[in-house]
Amino acid sequence: MTSWDFVYETLPSRVVFRPGAAFTAPAEEARHLGLRRLLVLSGERGAATSRAVADSLGDACAGLHTGARMHVPVEVADRGVEAARAAGADGCVAVGGGSAIGLGKAVALRTGLALIAVPSTYAGSEMTPVWGLTEHGVKRTGRDPVVLPRSVVYDPELTLSLPVPLSVVSGINAVAHAVEALYAPDGSPLVALMAEEGVRALAGALPEIAAAPDAVPARSRALYGAWLCGACLGATTMGLHHKLCHVLGGTFGLPHAETHTVVLPYALAFNAPAAPDAAAAVARALGADDAPAALRELAARLGAPGSLAELGLKEADLAVAAAQVVGQPYANPRPVTTDDALTVLRAAYEGGAPARA
Repeated sequence: MTSWDFVYETLPSRVVFRPGAAFTAPAEEARHLGLRRLLVLSGERGAATSRAVADSLGDACAGLHTGARMHVPVEVADRGVEAARAAGADGCVAVGGGSAIGLGKAVALRTGLALIAVPSTYAGSEMTPVWGLTEHGVKRTGRDPVVLPRSVVYDPELTLSLPVPLSVVSGINAVAHAVEALYAPDGSPLVALMAEEGVRALAGALPEIAAAPDAVPARSRALYGAWLCGACLGATTMGLHHKLCHVLGGTFGLPHAETHTVVLPYALAFNAPAAPDAAAAVARALGADDAPAALRELAARLGAPGSLAELGLKEADLAVAAAQVVGQPYANPRPVTTDDALTVLRAAYEGGAPARA
């Protein structure tokens, strides 16, 4: 049942959604924001695209820095800040997935520079004021409005080069944001609408992308779904699922989107008894009766990894991860003990059918 006692804060962001926008809109958005010297940020894998974006900025481009890395290690953030200061930048354009946008946020956090995001995956970070940094094997996260991109440029054509396996796990990563928003303590009817629609859009688009990777309508629908799911992440507090994934990524170096894809069915199965309305909304969006089972089946049908063991986690790591998960308080529909966390992690490690606890 929807609660009629809630607070909903609209985050101040501007969105351009248009095929081909990646190579025209950043310059337009820079002028709109009054920015004159922009440092373009990306990872090495997206360097060709980021160079094209940098070229499209013309004289407004102050440089290109391709040092983004997964989980934003602090030393990577330090180098990004140094590059921005050396270039005399008054803003940044982050081009790529969560790693590039994460680096842009780290630079914004330290310098206050305005950020324009041009996402090339479905991660959704561009719609949130959440930042993350990894230091000494521990990933820290926080919320600060200064890291929220001032403009977001969604170009479905930019995702055409995203391989199908990465498209699948990136899309399910976005679904995870919506799932946790549905049972967040600071949720609202508007967030619930966005979450269910976001899950529905991605669940419909991903099989079409797997069948026809060059289909722009399916890519557009997936990017639309990722936008909605990312907005849910930006508006609410995340729970057990995200905490598990932060520990697995920050401490054990597991790949971000693949880890979210593997863990989600098991985290939802654990929380579903305490959040039946959320589980029902996910099931409706998936056109299924059992949401955790349907999420696992969707991932398996599209060839995504199915277990943490497959991602390289060692069985001996499970107890260490469980202890870290419960080491700091966070919101969740039901309490989580060390044994609970270990149970969820072991189920995800083995990759069997998710069973409700």
